[in-house]
Amino acid sequence: MSSRFKALALPVAILLILEGVVRAGWLPAYQMPAPSDVLLTLRDLAEGALWKHIGASLARVLAGFVIGASLALVFAAWVGLSREAEAYLAPTFAGLRSIPSLAWVPLLLLWLGIDETSKVVLIAIGAFFPVYHNGVAAIRDIDRKLVEVGRIYGFNRWQLVRRILLPAALPGLFTGLRSGLSLAWMFLVAAELIAATRGLGYLLSDGRETSRPDIVLAAIIVLALLGKLSDGLLAALEKRCLGWRDTFTGQPAEG
Repeated sequence: MSSRFKALALPVAILLILEGVVRAGWLPAYQMPAPSDVLLTLRDLAEGALWKHIGASLARVLAGFVIGASLALVFAAWVGLSREAEAYLAPTFAGLRSIPSLAWVPLLLLWLGIDETSKVVLIAIGAFFPVYHNGVAAIRDIDRKLVEVGRIYGFNRWQLVRRILLPAALPGLFTGLRSGLSLAWMFLVAAELIAATRGLGYLLSDGRETSRPDIVLAAIIVLALLGKLSDGLLAALEKRCLGWRDTFTGQPAEG
């Protein structure tokens, strides 16, 4: 059985069960519409404003993720390589990380207004902390013996970073980037509650206000597909950059 078929087995089974449960009347359609009805809603939206909402959300996530991840990598390298920087910055970042996403919304509204800037900044905040913390951990988890070998060979600071520290830290950095991208999509919904008139978060809110669970579910499905697609792109880049690794990939299926 191919891995693609196995990946589809559970979602298809859930959809078939839901379809049967709703059609049998065990779940009210106004709370949980049948998957076939959601598919029809998706088709209708695709013929209308869905692409406009997808485009707006993609632009916000891309901008917020690039800004947040870039800043996080800079600070992660600084803190990871310098104990003094860690003493100054790590406690503050640890406190900021614990602030819930929705708590930033009123503050950003007061500071930046209701335009695109506040939305992008909120998404950047969501992307920043996973990338930063995984980046610091990746640097600090590097085997000290590797650094000592580099010094024995007379590497200067730049050579040490390029030939030892960066390759050794890349797996952790990619873990942080994928986690940051995932949180960027989560923060998108909160961001698009800030007086947005376009975007998948707005579509969710519109479906709730008009009592259209089919629209809400359609928006959730699109968010899931976009999140999976973007994570798959990062995973492919990770595989390409880390093709030199020989790591354990799990036990093969028996039989």
